[in-house]
Amino acid sequence: MTFEKVRHIIAEHFNIKEEEITLQSFVREDFGADSLDLVDLAMTIEDEFGIEVPDEELEKIQTVDDIVQFIESN
Repeated sequence: MTFEKVRHIIAEHFNIKEEEITLQSFVREDFGADSLDLVDLAMTIEDEFGIEVPDEELEKIQTVDDIVQFIESN
């Protein structure tokens, strides 16, 4: 399941428990991510899922669900 994989990546990236991450979690607000964190996260997702995350798409990502939807549509 995409969400489980994304949740694991986010938990490792931000050093938080997977149980704290929901589809409704806001990446910037809930995890304290800045733009550099988002770029690092995007690179990890690109490697893990074999997709490319363009900068304009990265800017649109607000929630964990946005990440899952992007991955599943690409």
